Amino acid sequence: MIYKSRTKSKELIMLEILDKRMKLLSEDKQRYFSLKKGYEGEILFDSLTEKLQCDCLILNDLLLEVNHTTFQIDSLIILQGKIYFFEVKNQEGDYYYESGKFFKKPNLETINPLFQLGRSESLLHQLLLKHGFKLPIDASVVFINPSFILYQAPLDQPIIYPTQVKNYLSQLNAIPSKITNRHRELAERLVALHKTESPYERIPSFDYDLLRKGITCEKCHTFSIAVGVKNYICKKCRHEGIIEKAILKSIKEFKFLFPEEKITTSIIYDWCGFVKSKRTVRNILLENFTRVGPHRWSYYE
Repeated sequence: MIYKSRTKSKELIMLEILDKRMKLLSEDKQRYFSLKKGYEGEILFDSLTEKLQCDCLILNDLLLEVNHTTFQIDSLIILQGKIYFFEVKNQEGDYYYESGKFFKKPNLETINPLFQLGRSESLLHQLLLKHGFKLPIDASVVFINPSFILYQAPLDQPIIYPTQVKNYLSQLNAIPSKITNRHRELAERLVALHKTESPYERIPSFDYDLLRKGITCEKCHTFSIAVGVKNYICKKCRHEGIIEKAILKSIKEFKFLFPEEKITTSIIYDWCGFVKSKRTVRNILLENFTRVGPHRWSYYE
């Protein structure tokens, strides 16, 4: 049973929007690609864990704190007798393990995910004890990308390789389990302790006037669209979409980037690249939002 679903982080959503509308610095671009790839790997793992039929509680994407230290858990599964949690990695390519270190071939040292796993396991144990829960913990690093290879792989480390994931989950599914109210209390407590604001977020600075205006194709996310009365055609991928849907998506992006700004017909008309007419924008706002204030100073919520 999925007890807590996964959602995109605020940082990833912001970078997705900004990547379309401005030229990101190289470090911000790399950060965006890293977050995007990591999220895709986690979603792939979720697609497998959600098929579990055993009596369990699945909590995805937890950001927790204990003793003033923040830690993240990608996926956590509560069974009757044990808690299983997973650090999901979507790395691809050839790696090798040597003297407790991870290297990407030919000789680029990378962060050892086992260190991160050990830290998170220790902090989770402390958190559980603090709140009166004593279930044992089984922690593993999951390499989900089928193109990942680790040479000189250690046999005594909690690593699940791409070819082992389905078999591992099948074995997990076969474990006898009966979830009680105490388990549900634990899941509820963890969700309540989940922090929505991450101290690790790095949002690049941006300015409204320097951002690219316009609506984008819902399929390929480019601005190369020919706008009609109610529909548009993407010049790049030839996708046909609905203007209203594209404008609503742009409004959502505007609200995400500028949460303190009031939604007005003029600002959205400008933000959407002067699409067709202000009347089109006004009608969409009236149909989907609540107008506040007299005509000249009205805005939408």
